Amino acid sequence: MADNKEHAHKLIDRLAPEQLSAVVNLLEVMVEPLSHSLAQFPVEEEELTPETVAALDLARASLARGEGIPHEEVLREFGIKR
Repeated sequence: MADNKEHAHKLIDRLAPEQLSAVVNLLEVMVEPLSHSLAQFPVEEEELTPETVAALDLARASLARGEGIPHEEVLREFGIKR
């Protein structure tokens, strides 16, 4: 493995800047494919309706009173075991 890393480093050192950029992009995709995919898409901002704002306020107040559903219960409901 060390030989492969050394060889890769030597090859990288010989690349032109535009080639290096392509290699970095490839490595990012290989190491963290989901993060890379998500970073490629713009964040879509939705306008909140007054009804949605009211529902969020109710939900936050409920959580503040400790009325949330425990994580373990949600997992059980979906049949997920830890």
